[in-house]
Amino acid sequence: MCGCSFLDISVISICFIFCWSGVGKSAFTGKIHGIENVDPVLQYVANNSLREHPVLTKLRLRTLEDQWSTMMVASDQAQLMANLIRLINATKAIEIGMYTGYNALNMALAMPESGRVVACEIESTYIDIAKPFFKEAGVENKIDVRHQIAMKTLDELIAAGEAGTFDFVFIDADKFNYDRYYEKSLELIRKGGIIAIDNVLWNGKVVNPAPSDLTSQGLDALNKKLHKDQRIELSMLTVGDGLTIAIKR
Repeated sequence: MCGCSFLDISVISICFIFCWSGVGKSAFTGKIHGIENVDPVLQYVANNSLREHPVLTKLRLRTLEDQWSTMMVASDQAQLMANLIRLINATKAIEIGMYTGYNALNMALAMPESGRVVACEIESTYIDIAKPFFKEAGVENKIDVRHQIAMKTLDELIAAGEAGTFDFVFIDADKFNYDRYYEKSLELIRKGGIIAIDNVLWNGKVVNPAPSDLTSQGLDALNKKLHKDQRIELSMLTVGDGLTIAIKR
């Protein structure tokens, strides 16, 4: 039982829906990180769909040793993005917020030998973790790590004449700058290219965000902006902590 007070049939129905679905506890989101998952449905997804490169597995397990490992992209979400990269024959990608490099490696592995991933990361510790795994997987030449703030890298790419040439961008850095990252990404992406934005549900806190919760308010504002943005085609998915897929028109 979920602890609801069954006063009448209407309340019983409401309680059943909330208990069964888990609404209010991020019932429709979750990350597949470790070998074991509390949610049996997520474990089923991992058991029956995840095809993880051996070096990705090693990097994931290494990342789980870090105190901020929850920042790592969900494995099933990364696999989805790798398949999108294959689907559009992407050869140029940007990752805004590399962390330990799990998804940068994931994208590089999905690209041909001529592929290039520009990976933005400000923490040298995470870059040092990532690079040996890039080398082990044989893709170190595909991943261009930029050790500086992401906005500087994006501006440099635009100044170098690379606007409209990228196929895929993944935004997963500081939430305060998400809107700015999105606008720069739209400039850098080609027509038909994909911008993937992580954490758009923020553990459900984007729904009626608290007045003091500026992060959730900012994500909510961006979600509403994208919903009205006629420059893109749009899907918001409940994979991971919420993933928006925006295709440039």
